[in-house]
Amino acid sequence: MPACYTLKIITEFASAHSLRNYPGECRRLHGHNWKVEVEIVANKLDRLGMVIDFKTVKSTTKAVTDQLDHHYLNEIKPFDKINPTAENIAAFLYKALSEELNDEAIQVKAITLWETERASVHYTEN
Repeated sequence: MPACYTLKIITEFASAHSLRNYPGECRRLHGHNWKVEVEIVANKLDRLGMVIDFKTVKSTTKAVTDQLDHHYLNEIKPFDKINPTAENIAAFLYKALSEELNDEAIQVKAITLWETERASVHYTEN
């Protein structure tokens, strides 16, 4: 069985949203301090003995989350068209980070997005 390495970084951002057509209080404007867990997977190490430098994962994730940080999500793409649910935000982060980080050696395995300390969504693709 080949080796498998999974790296994880955790970061956060703050934003506001309102859920369109939601039958409860979350249809009104409200905010969250989101926690983002990014998991990277690889089967081999580079010449330095790393999958990828944690700094690279952190800075790339920051560049993506900066697009959301301190914004009203309903006004920015793609959430001006789709509901800014935790599920849709997690999928957005996964796709954006995959475009930036994936190569022949590594790939984004999963995103876990925490809306509160007790509520999260875990997003991955096969």
